[in-house]
Amino acid sequence: MRCHALLLAAAVAFAMPAGAPGTAKAQDLVVFAAASMKNALDEINTAWKPAASAGGGVKASYAGSAALARQIEAGAPADLFISADLAWMDYLDEKKLLKPGTRGNLLGNAIVLVAPAESKASITIAPGFDLAGLLGKDGKLAMADTNAVPAGKYGKAALESLKVWPSVQARVAQAENVRAALALVGRGEVPAGIVYATDAAADAKHVRVLGTFPANSHPPIVYPAAITASSTHAQASAYLAFLRGPAAKAVFEKAGFTILPAQAAVN
Repeated sequence: MRCHALLLAAAVAFAMPAGAPGTAKAQDLVVFAAASMKNALDEINTAWKPAASAGGGVKASYAGSAALARQIEAGAPADLFISADLAWMDYLDEKKLLKPGTRGNLLGNAIVLVAPAESKASITIAPGFDLAGLLGKDGKLAMADTNAVPAGKYGKAALESLKVWPSVQARVAQAENVRAALALVGRGEVPAGIVYATDAAADAKHVRVLGTFPANSHPPIVYPAAITASSTHAQASAYLAFLRGPAAKAVFEKAGFTILPAQAAVN
C-alpha cells in the first residue's frame, strides 16, 4: 500500500509543470485545464487582475481531461477544473469533488483532420471517405487517447459514425493529449491527425486543415468549468466569472472557440 501511495504521488507530481501547481504559492489560484485551452487561457490568465488584497496570480496545469480529473480525485491542489468534455466533469461531480452551484458549460469546439503544412494531401470528409488511403502504406493517424481523452473520443465517434473507424483502427498513433497528437503531425512524423479546430489554428505554421468533421458525427463538444470542492481560494468565484466576461470571451473567440450559455443543457 505504501508503495502504491508513493507511485500515485509521483504520477501526480510528474503531470504538473515545473513551477506550477506543485510549487504554487498559497495565494496563487490553481487551474487545471484541458490541453487544448493552453494558448487562449495563458493569454486570459495574463490579463486577469485579482483583487488587490488577494495578491498572487494564476498557475495553470494543462493535460488531458482524464489525467487532470484523476489528479483532482487523488488530492491534487486545484481550485478550478475545466474539462474538454462533460464525462470527466460528471466523474468528479459524482464523487462530490466539485463545489455545488459552480459548475456550468463554458465553450464549444470542432474537430478537424490535419496534415503537415507541406503536405499536398486532399480529401473530403464524408461517409466512407478513404482515410486509410490518405495515410498510405505505413502511415499512422495521430489522435489523443481514444479511450480516455475527450479529443480522442470525439474523433473515434466521428470515424465510427462515418463508417471509417475499422479501416484505420489498427493504425492510430495514440497520444496522451490532443497537443501531443498535434505535435506528431506538425513534426511530420505522421501524415494526418485529428485535433480540435482551435489546436490547428494555434499551430497553423506547421499543420493545415484538410477538413472539418460534421458536428452531427460526434457528441457535442462542450467544455464545462467548475470550482473544486477542496478550494478555499477567495478569488475562485471571481476568476470563474472573469472567464465568462467580455475580455475572456474575446480571447476565446479569437482562438476559435464558441461561447456557450453557462447552464446550456447538452447531453
